[in-house]
Amino acid sequence: MRLLKVISFFILLSMPMPSAWAQDTIKKVPKQEQKRKATKIKTISEAATDLETSLKKGDNIGIAKNYESLAETFIKKGDFKKAEEYLQKALLYTKSDQAEDQARLRRSIAKVQENQNKLGAASLNYKKAAEVTDDKVTEKLNSNDFSRLSNANSPQAQMDYNISNAALAKESDKKDEVADAYMQNAELNLKEKKPKAAIRNYEEAITFSKDRPEEVIKIKSKIAKVYTAENQFEKAIGIHQKLLADAQKNNDTDTEITQLQLLSSVYFKNNQAEKGVDLLKESYRIAKQSGHTAEAKKGLAKLLQYYRAKGDDKESMRLYEQFFEDFDALIRADTSLIDAKTFQVTEEKIRQLEKEKALKDELISKKNTFNYFLIGSVLLLFLLFIFIAKALYSIKIKNKEIALQSLRREMNPHFIFNSLNSVNQFISQNKELEANKYLSSYSHLMRNMMEHSNKDFVTVSSEIEQLTKYLDLEHLRFSDKFDYKIIVDDNIDADQTFIPNMILQPHLENAIWHGIRYRESKGLLTLSIALENKKIKITIEDNGIGLTKSAELKTKNQKAHHSRGITNTKERITLLNELYKKGITFSIAEKNHPETGTIVLIYFPIIHKI
Repeated sequence: MRLLKVISFFILLSMPMPSAWAQDTIKKVPKQEQKRKATKIKTISEAATDLETSLKKGDNIGIAKNYESLAETFIKKGDFKKAEEYLQKALLYTKSDQAEDQARLRRSIAKVQENQNKLGAASLNYKKAAEVTDDKVTEKLNSNDFSRLSNANSPQAQMDYNISNAALAKESDKKDEVADAYMQNAELNLKEKKPKAAIRNYEEAITFSKDRPEEVIKIKSKIAKVYTAENQFEKAIGIHQKLLADAQKNNDTDTEITQLQLLSSVYFKNNQAEKGVDLLKESYRIAKQSGHTAEAKKGLAKLLQYYRAKGDDKESMRLYEQFFEDFDALIRADTSLIDAKTFQVTEEKIRQLEKEKALKDELISKKNTFNYFLIGSVLLLFLLFIFIAKALYSIKIKNKEIALQSLRREMNPHFIFNSLNSVNQFISQNKELEANKYLSSYSHLMRNMMEHSNKDFVTVSSEIEQLTKYLDLEHLRFSDKFDYKIIVDDNIDADQTFIPNMILQPHLENAIWHGIRYRESKGLLTLSIALENKKIKITIEDNGIGLTKSAELKTKNQKAHHSRGITNTKERITLLNELYKKGITFSIAEKNHPETGTIVLIYFPIIHKI
């Protein structure tokens, strides 16, 4: 049974142990120490819990921030591998447009990689950090570190880059960067066997680490290690004793145990073994009382090593038996095991949430791809619909324009036929001079009509000129039948105001041929263009026989023409309104007694531009 316990004991010593075991059965942990430990554990738990929350929400910015916070807790514990893992994950959730965040994370990754001696990877991250940042100081710091690692075979070049970084960091009040630069130079000094220079650089690092007490303790311990290596034991002992006293004063059991063990090592090297043993026993006792199992194991291992070297198996066995008497209580009270397990469970949750988020992101990505495809397809269909609608609308407009042009030209054959009949009448009556004059005027009129045949609107002056030539022709033929007047309001700018092309001529023709021509006495035809209520009002008035009497006298062909003339006007006005939205109106009415005749009214807005 005793042999079994011995074997178990040495197996336990060979195993890695948690960083803290509680010993309630021996001595209560001081309340201040409990509070300090709780705060530390809470920091890790909070970072992990916040990370869980961020992952559940899908908040990428929060995820990156909490991964970085979690990494910082592992950096403080010296677990650089774990810190690198979480920093890399923080970088994954940092967007490309977050340049400064990317630079900071890459620099942190490079530092933990350098601490793991991954110099190639660290160098690459320093370079990338310099490339992504917009801050000149950050860019230079990372460029210097990239160059420093690239000059691994030249310690002096490395020191120069560190000195440059220290100067830059001082200007920017980045104290931790200054301290790191001096620490790196101290390590280089030690490699070159320059302990005094190393100590100077360590002391400079302390100057810029005063707001980081834990870092100061580490640096001072490094200085003591240098003195020990140089056999300057008194100086090393003095440093450790001062750190030990401060730790006892502040109830900092972590530092107290560490300094007791370091101080014992100095005493052993200085051939003061008894003092070394006493300090190891004290560190072992405090470690058991405060639940620092790993430190208890370390102190016990050193004591057993010392007693084995002396051949004192009795004392070794006594220590072993004492440890195993308290073993079960240590295991039960070891809060660090609970904390480690809690974090392990939390970490497993985080990994599960990461997988779920990755799956969710993939589904969202596929959904978004489908949505983009669907939206794109709908957009293309919509554009195609617009294109087709626009094409159909263009065709419709073009058809209306063609129809309008067709209606406008529809009246020309009748006009040409009447004109040729007039020429034929002059020739049959041997009125050669009148025929020549008529043909000359007719040719000018036809030329003008051809010039304006493709226009929907012409200026008032052009239309008046055209109508005057037409009425002159008709007057030449029926000189004894009518006179005419054309009145244009002085307030109308005839050269800048537009009017529908050839919309008046058919009604002038109707007034002459179907109204005035049948009068026994000479008739009067009046064309008036005036302003009324901010609109153009056109009045065509005659004192002919009127619509009713005219209808009674007309032949079948004349009735068809007269009806078609009015219908043509209405159709043209409808098309003009559809094409140009001008609100043109048309009406025709017979005069009341005692007068006879017809009045045509056309209204449209003032048009200055088509």
